[in-house]
Amino acid sequence: MALTLHSPLDMHLHLRDGEMLHNIAKESAHTFAGALVMPNLVPPVTDKAALLAYKARILEAIGDEHFRPNMTLFFKPDYDRAFLETLREEITAIKLYPAGITTNSEGGVSGFDVEELRPTLQAMSDLGIPLCIHGETNGFVMDREAEFVPIYEKLAKAFPKLKIIMEHITTKESVAALERFENLYATITLHHLIITLDDVAGGMLQPHLFCKPIAKRPEDREALLDVALRAHPKVMFGSDSAPHPKHAKEACGCAAGVFTAPIALQVLTALFERHNALEKLQDFVSGNAQKIYGITPIPKRVTLSKEPFTVPAEYNGVVPMYAGETLEYSIKEVTDG
Repeated sequence: MALTLHSPLDMHLHLRDGEMLHNIAKESAHTFAGALVMPNLVPPVTDKAALLAYKARILEAIGDEHFRPNMTLFFKPDYDRAFLETLREEITAIKLYPAGITTNSEGGVSGFDVEELRPTLQAMSDLGIPLCIHGETNGFVMDREAEFVPIYEKLAKAFPKLKIIMEHITTKESVAALERFENLYATITLHHLIITLDDVAGGMLQPHLFCKPIAKRPEDREALLDVALRAHPKVMFGSDSAPHPKHAKEACGCAAGVFTAPIALQVLTALFERHNALEKLQDFVSGNAQKIYGITPIPKRVTLSKEPFTVPAEYNGVVPMYAGETLEYSIKEVTDG
């Protein structure tokens, strides 16, 4: 059996920088036509010069791969319309992080007073720039995302024309919020469709499955599966593939992030097939994102075949999800056009 996906998109991707960028960027660029690239570098991407320089480094790192990085800016509450107008053609979205809540987010937002955020959010709304949010409080780890839903709702009400993307949602509460507000959308990762907290910490600790937001309960996973498998028009695939060196994962103070870039399409295909939903996969990995963001990806065809693929133990020092295990599907062919 073979399945061809047209211009698959990863709408939440960490490519890092420096040596890590050169080590792992091609793993995404080979099988995806494009990705929404996160701006939480050190220092974060907050101006045009930094953004263009980062994009140039990405293009250098991917070499001859046919791939378009869709760039994002790190949210600051004092961006004005004139500044954002100079970047409108260079960015696909702006990413907001609560301060200190995840990797390299120390410069994020400390409070969510609407009036303090209004200068940037109103300019974004006027210019049609989507807002992506890592939606967690600093409360009890299992409750952080659910506690953030009222903040999503407050922002959705205050800026009804602003597209707000709830990034890497993990709870049934976030899924329910999609139906209450016309301008709320969401990305869903591969790993949150498969694992629960039990897989991370129910037996021996599994550091390569530790991420933020942390995996939740079975009922949360079922809610995510429900909307993903029917390609609900307000959800799209965003891997949140987040590479860290092996020594940073297998250590005290384990770094948060699951590296799924090289295996995402193979595992998604098998998952959707098991649930008799293969006809919905194209929309989940491309069609919905195109409509939500109003983007046209570069043409690319990725053909998968039902042939075993053994996942390498490492990709240039980064351990992927399913390392050493055999998957049902392989990448058979990737063609441009």
